[in-house]
Amino acid sequence: MYKSSCVPDKKYGEVLAAWIITKEPNSLSEEEVRQFCCDHIAHYKVPTYFRFVDEYPMTITGKIQKFKIVEQMIKELGLE
Repeated sequence: MYKSSCVPDKKYGEVLAAWIITKEPNSLSEEEVRQFCCDHIAHYKVPTYFRFVDEYPMTITGKIQKFKIVEQMIKELGLE
């Protein structure tokens, strides 16, 4: 399962970042996911950043908090 969101980028304005939850830990690598995306979707839709996580930040009602994903990616990538 995955969730993508946009993070700021100096060149393009914003780029995609994908958060991926795998069924089995360490069963995928970033390169495998990138290659799969390149083979199956247009090049401009391939996420720039990938992050493997155990869970997404959720609200009490069970919705994914996309803004928290963006905030965390900006902080981790030093895009502040």
